[in-house]
Amino acid sequence: MDLGIKGKVALVAASSKGIGKAIAFALADEGVNLSIFSRSKDEIERTASEIRTHFTVDALASAADVTSKEQVDQVIETTVQTFGGIDILINNAGGPPFGFFDDFESPDWQNALELNLLSGIYLAKKVVPLMKKRNWGRIVNITSIAVKQPIDGLILSNTSRAGLIGFSKTLSNELAKHNILVNNICPGRIYTDRIKTLAEKRAAQSGIEYEKAIEEMEKDIPLRRIGTPEELAALACFLASEKASYMTGTTIQVDGGLLRGLF
Repeated sequence: MDLGIKGKVALVAASSKGIGKAIAFALADEGVNLSIFSRSKDEIERTASEIRTHFTVDALASAADVTSKEQVDQVIETTVQTFGGIDILINNAGGPPFGFFDDFESPDWQNALELNLLSGIYLAKKVVPLMKKRNWGRIVNITSIAVKQPIDGLILSNTSRAGLIGFSKTLSNELAKHNILVNNICPGRIYTDRIKTLAEKRAAQSGIEYEKAIEEMEKDIPLRRIGTPEELAALACFLASEKASYMTGTTIQVDGGLLRGLF
């Protein structure tokens, strides 16, 4: 299927590994030119090199933290200078620490909001004017299944990511007249460093082996396995495409059936 986005330009945050990297690869496979960034200069440049090797697209790599407005501004400025604009924004970021209400103080809450809510708002604020000029745009936010079903021990993530959903739904209504679509993806258990860390914590707390902890995490997934970043990337690529032209304001989980609710 031709997704109709060959030659478009995508800005993909936190894309040196895991879900962000998989999305960058999926977009590159569709002929999308990429501006990718993460905090690690070496890792993001390595990822850009892999993209250039495997696909016939341009890949611009930058070292930047999504919580730094100055660094994000520089990434966007360089992207526009290189490609002339931005058509697709993939808002992606790591998650805040594991823990419960009594474990955190005010700075922890502020950090979580900056990481999983304010960074997405700021990126959209900077990119939307560029999309309006072209009367075309796609914003895809990578959040968590926690926005539909809060996860015990992830109170910071449950709170900060839910805010992004409210923002995105409102933004989707405002931008529809400009042919700019805004959608959210909620990963369930996808095999990334985040899941590995949670499995290690579960193993330590329960006194079991890491492999056993992974098995325990798979038991309540109807498909009986943890998903791959590539499986999530396929949906992200579709939502970023011309084929998703009548979808906006949606929040879709990729979770192997883990979510038990109807919505």
